[in-house]
Amino acid sequence: MNILKVALLQILPGNSWKENMEIGIEACRKAKASGADIALFPEMWSNGYHVWAEADKLRADAVPADSEFVQAFGKLAGELKMAIAITLLESYEPSPRNTVILFDRHGKRVLTYTKVHTCDFDVERGLTPGEDFYVTDLDTALGVVKVGAMICYDREFPESARILMLKGAELVLVPNACPMEINRLSQLRGRAFENMMGIATCNYPAGQPDCNGHSNAFDGVVYLPDSDESRDTCILEAGEEEGIYVAEFDMDVLREYRRTEGHGNAYRHPRKYGLLTEEQINEPFIREDYRR
Repeated sequence: MNILKVALLQILPGNSWKENMEIGIEACRKAKASGADIALFPEMWSNGYHVWAEADKLRADAVPADSEFVQAFGKLAGELKMAIAITLLESYEPSPRNTVILFDRHGKRVLTYTKVHTCDFDVERGLTPGEDFYVTDLDTALGVVKVGAMICYDREFPESARILMLKGAELVLVPNACPMEINRLSQLRGRAFENMMGIATCNYPAGQPDCNGHSNAFDGVVYLPDSDESRDTCILEAGEEEGIYVAEFDMDVLREYRRTEGHGNAYRHPRKYGLLTEEQINEPFIREDYRR
């Protein structure tokens, strides 16, 4: 079996980026000891997902993409020979961004993704949104795995995962900071099912405001080779408590399933979907706080 292990770092943050750097380094070492190939942090780990309404506080709390905080995890990835997806409130103009940076097991930065679907109905309206979705060839001990990323609210738009699938993603990493309940879990289950890809989501545990743990992983494989019965694609769902939870993705099974089954890009009719790219919004979906 070709098993890829993703460690979901469902841990509580400290009171500063320096504390979070030290807490995060310790968590990554534990993940490596558990045999992980990739360690994934919850959303905006650098400050424990604090999004200030005041622009000056928001800027003061942000860290650059080449900061000591970020570089520490790049160095650690090379030391541990384990990929690390570190999350941060990133210094940026005209305002900070909600970003995940993926380092490969050699300590090389291979993916930088900024949250496209910021929660503009709330304080995230003060953030600069991302402009696109990206997929990278991640070098692992098992060989190359095509990895993409979404962040929290991105999950609620099927277009996010669909674009990543069309760009070749086999596995999508999802940093999160909100209550994981049945409907959000259903969204992730659906994204994995309809795109035939693995999805791994890391949330903060209970004790972090507006979070409840339940980090999770879906492998997207509805039918196993030796069974005609459909199965639940959820391969891991944590409880509320703090911990490091390792999801195991069988890449051989996933790849064969993607090669033979009927979802993903197998039977789509893109020429018939023109309406999806039109930008006009009609009632009842008009919102005054919407921004393009």
